[in-house]
Amino acid sequence: MKKSRLIPTELLHSIDITNTIGGGVSQPIVDLEQHEDHREIKCKVPGVAESTLQVEVINNFLSIYYKQEFLSNGTNIEIPKVIYHKAIPYFIDVANISATVEEGFLCVTLPFNKLANGYHKKISVQE
Repeated sequence: MKKSRLIPTELLHSIDITNTIGGGVSQPIVDLEQHEDHREIKCKVPGVAESTLQVEVINNFLSIYYKQEFLSNGTNIEIPKVIYHKAIPYFIDVANISATVEEGFLCVTLPFNKLANGYHKKISVQE
């Protein structure tokens, strides 16, 4: 006699949504550019309006993402789709990071701070 296992309905809905998200989704375009006074991240997700892309700095990490909404069993579920998530280097002026939309791309500008040219300090040894 075979044992039957019961799978919770919530788990089945979650698996169904995850499969739906993973199938048929176009790859985002992410381009990193280095300039003299800043770095720039340009991104575009086919089929997703640039106005829905969100940019956040949380604990020295830069995240670019959008949310997809699904109706599952009468419940509206928002699932974030992360496009970019990386630590911000020490030579970036975090307070002045900005984002604009240009020619259909979300452009995130990461300006350099004074540490971009290197940091040098002579430490005297105390006796």
